[in-house]
Amino acid sequence: MGKDKLKRFEENKSFICLFQPDFEEVFRKDYKMKGKWNREFFKNDNPLVLELGCGRGEYTVELARKFPGTNFIGIDVKGARLWRGSKTAVQEKLANVAFLRTRIEFIEWLFDSGEVSEIWITFADPQIRRDNKRLTSPVFLERYRNFLKPNGHIHLKTDSPYLHEYSCAIARRNSFEIVAENKDIYKSIEEKEKIDAHTADILSIKTHYEEQFLSKGHPITYLCFRLPLEGKIEAPEWDHDQYER
Repeated sequence: MGKDKLKRFEENKSFICLFQPDFEEVFRKDYKMKGKWNREFFKNDNPLVLELGCGRGEYTVELARKFPGTNFIGIDVKGARLWRGSKTAVQEKLANVAFLRTRIEFIEWLFDSGEVSEIWITFADPQIRRDNKRLTSPVFLERYRNFLKPNGHIHLKTDSPYLHEYSCAIARRNSFEIVAENKDIYKSIEEKEKIDAHTADILSIKTHYEEQFLSKGHPITYLCFRLPLEGKIEAPEWDHDQYER
């Protein structure tokens, strides 16, 4: 392990906005902050929004800048990545942003019923051959139900046609309300069609990895749907082989 990474891991311990529960704290019992994020950390009753697989935290931080009346938590398993977002939040004294280092599989032990208003999934691995690892699969949607408010929003921003189309298919299969769908957000923004100024402002936030995808000519897609808290979630009929990525 490089010296820079070790230095970042050590600095991570000093960031008040970065929570790093160990395995025992999460897996064997509910995390101490479950149900208490707003009361004990943010010190307000504002809506709470999560970003899953937040990487360096660029999206989480920029959302926090744009919406000071909303609380944001970015979640990722990589401490070296979370260092960047945490450091920025501390430097800018952003009081409405936090980061959580953990596996997303443990998420239902970290947040309480009705605690979260919205979820952002940004540039997640599409997990083409591993259905139960896909962040919009029935397995994960059932987990989100444990802490999402009724009909809470799920936002998906991705460069993966596979993940986008799969997520659209599961939403339609289960009659979820699709709030918005766009297969090329930057084309729509440029041409000022099918997208309002408020949504365009949010979707124009670019992460490090998104810049890489755009440089390769990948269109960036967006999907937003509401997740009801009741009813069985069924997987769509799906052909894995029709997509290369």
